[in-house]
Amino acid sequence: MRSRLFAPKVKASAHCDLPCGVYDPAQARIEAESVKAVQDKMAANDDAAFQTRAIVIKEQRAELAKHHVSVLWSDYFKPPHFEKYPELHQLVNDTLKALSAAKASSDPATGQKALDYIAQIDKIFWETKKA
Repeated sequence: MRSRLFAPKVKASAHCDLPCGVYDPAQARIEAESVKAVQDKMAANDDAAFQTRAIVIKEQRAELAKHHVSVLWSDYFKPPHFEKYPELHQLVNDTLKALSAAKASSDPATGQKALDYIAQIDKIFWETKKA
């Protein structure tokens, strides 16, 4: 009896501990822009201490971008979105792989590829918001 009394009435899920319902691919884009910017700076500076700091920052930002893309995929996008956009699963997978590649590389082309994929997710995301 007591467990039913205190049981949650509504189940909710979100990307944080408090279901705020705020989702936006801009979070992933900003982190990925940081990855590419760091890659550009790495190409222009061969100081060992700078390179070490840049690698750490680039890897952290790439992980954050991956996190934000994963949250969109697991928490925001729902079956109707995947039905309307059947390419969405593959697009998210490609984006996560591109971010992993950018994390492991100092080549700005890898950062740009991740940004290009995120732009595609962004387009789909905002189309779903119109519906």
